[in-house]
Amino acid sequence: MTTHAPLSPMAPPGSTAGERGVRGSIRHRPLIWFFALAYGLSWAAWSPYILSENGVGVWDFVFPGGRAGSQLLGVLPGAYLGPVTAALLVTSITEGRAGLRVWRGRMTRFRVSWRWYLLVLLSVPAALILSSAALAGETPVLPAATVLAAYLPALLIQMITTGLAEEPGWREFAMPRMQKRYGALVATFVVGPVWGAWHLPLFLTEWGGGPDVALIEPVEFIATTIAFSVVMTWVFNKSGESMPLVMLLHCGVNNFLSTAWSDMFPSLTDSDAAHTFFLAAVAGAAILLVATRGRLGQPKKRLT
Repeated sequence: MTTHAPLSPMAPPGSTAGERGVRGSIRHRPLIWFFALAYGLSWAAWSPYILSENGVGVWDFVFPGGRAGSQLLGVLPGAYLGPVTAALLVTSITEGRAGLRVWRGRMTRFRVSWRWYLLVLLSVPAALILSSAALAGETPVLPAATVLAAYLPALLIQMITTGLAEEPGWREFAMPRMQKRYGALVATFVVGPVWGAWHLPLFLTEWGGGPDVALIEPVEFIATTIAFSVVMTWVFNKSGESMPLVMLLHCGVNNFLSTAWSDMFPSLTDSDAAHTFFLAAVAGAAILLVATRGRLGQPKKRLT
């Protein structure tokens, strides 16, 4: 009688212990492979940007287009290459076409109640305005008409760039698999810091302050991603796993801080934007953790 080694707790249903090679390893440990590929692909693609004059200055080259253009050319390719590619590759190997259909279904789940869209569109700037006002000790200034006109188009661009680059991996691929086995709270407190730490090499560039960035900044950033992940998990679960809504939540923060925030709070500096997001995320996470008793909208398991 032959025996098989026990499968990894992260192995998908239908895996067999007899598989060998890279494909077998991916099938047995899909989450580990996803995280490794997301990091490896992105960090490799970001290397030229990090080594350039926009980063540590080892490579005598400056990415064109100023700060915005250089980040578009230096950051975005690696952001797209990592989580999305890793999610699609691991899904296709472990679950085949059926898994890819599920992935596509979540990514195109636009049909949720209009109240959800209204809640996200209004609550994100409201929370950031309240935390900014608390930080500045003053009331906000009404932004210029040009800022208001650009707000929604800029949000759409954020959805295509930041949203599609990150969330199809972290929230669409990793969260459901971890949550199913370990529960919403544990999954959130794993995906949150992993998502945050994925950004760490960028703190060596102008994206995150450059080589002389203070240690507190990446630490605060990761703490923010953990707290914000609590909010995102709740929205993901309560909306029926609607990825467009999750992406709207994520991009709503980036969009408000990059378009309207400085006009509304001219006394605050760029570094205060990080503090603003941190305060809003922690407050939102605390409210949801108490209100949901840590379940974060995860459906209760049915007895069979």
